[in-house]
Amino acid sequence: MGRNEQVDVVVVGLGPGGEYAAGTLAEAGLDVVGVEAELVGGECPYWGCVPSKMMIRAGNLLAEAGRAPALAGPASASPDWGRVARRIREEAVDDWNDRVAADRLTAKGGRLVRGRGRLAGPHRVTVGDVTYRARRGVVLATGTRPRIPAVPGLAATPYWTNRDAVAARELPASMIVLGGGAIGVELAQVFGRFRCAVTVVEGQQRLLAQEEPEAGELAAEALRADGVTVLTGARARHVEHDGSGFVVRLDDGQRPLRAERLLVATGRQADLAPLGVDTLGLDPEARSIPVDGQLRAGEGLWAVGDVTGRGSFTHVSMYQAQIAVRDILGRPGPDADYRALPRVTFTDPELGAVGLTERQARERGLRVRIGVQSIASSTRGWVHGPGNEGFVKLVEDADRGVLVGATSAGPAGGEVLYGLALAVHAEVPVARLRHMIYTYPTFHRTVEAALGALR
Repeated sequence: MGRNEQVDVVVVGLGPGGEYAAGTLAEAGLDVVGVEAELVGGECPYWGCVPSKMMIRAGNLLAEAGRAPALAGPASASPDWGRVARRIREEAVDDWNDRVAADRLTAKGGRLVRGRGRLAGPHRVTVGDVTYRARRGVVLATGTRPRIPAVPGLAATPYWTNRDAVAARELPASMIVLGGGAIGVELAQVFGRFRCAVTVVEGQQRLLAQEEPEAGELAAEALRADGVTVLTGARARHVEHDGSGFVVRLDDGQRPLRAERLLVATGRQADLAPLGVDTLGLDPEARSIPVDGQLRAGEGLWAVGDVTGRGSFTHVSMYQAQIAVRDILGRPGPDADYRALPRVTFTDPELGAVGLTERQARERGLRVRIGVQSIASSTRGWVHGPGNEGFVKLVEDADRGVLVGATSAGPAGGEVLYGLALAVHAEVPVARLRHMIYTYPTFHRTVEAALGALR
């Protein structure tokens, strides 16, 4: 027979946002139970952000070594996948990190419960045979899982998701990637740079379809330069595995693709039904949990992170968790504001973006002005030499005279994005941005030239 326990708050899911919420609420003196079935910290530190950037760093070093002859004479690059795999296992995907995270929560006064939490009505969460009754409420932070397309034959094969690709101890000779979004292009470039024969299959007409067309074109050019085959406007019609490799037949009827491995990177999705959201009147088949500006999903219920449908980004989860914690503690603060949502695809060149794309701005009926400037045309781009591909694109609401979106692509695209994100978030007048002093010679000085190009 089950038992009941009274607590102040239950946090279901201890990814970055959930871990922050549980720890901060515990530090504030509340009786907090954090529920996690896997590793404390979630997808990002073990299979997503952190280990993938270790892989990207290694691939970028190989690329720079390959560019060295054009800069300083002969150089050699010897790809060592095993060394990268060992570093990931030792520094990222490691139970020791999980124990440290769990101890950190305990040190703050919280409790960790291993298992899968399920809502059992208002203010109640069941884990195993224990039902926790939360006096203040429940925070849902359960993230998302890979979305697997309903391609005939795929489910019966040993396909990879991003977790498998990151955990791979040996480099496959060849790989097909289904999906040309951020995860697909990042991993395709890494594996390609380690001399794996990679083919990317994307159903849309360009890679990174949610970003500016120029960003998708630049990503495709970069992948092809690394030997990756890029197929856009193509969809898998059937998948099979013969014990040694994959065969993917496309809907265009052309020659089937063959590879040792198949990576499915077609997006992510929430799985709400196992959470028991229906016990609170929420739709278990919905793509996300609807929340208000304070991240409230109902009376005594908050949701943060991927499950809110505001983007699968660690920084969004952390941002939302800060707002939810403040609301739970009864402290006033502004609603969540996603106008300046930043995002970076960590390819080489890096593709940073914030706010609206040109198309999105026009669809909202804005009178738009666009400014585009090549990174290579800047002094820093010229000094950088090989690997200086990229651009800055600005999207201005001409009636208000402020930026509503921007893209920063180049060797330091994600870092240059900071100033642009600030300009969009704070609605700094374009006239004022034009009169700033831009450091010479830097990549971000290209922003000044793009402002001058607004038309």
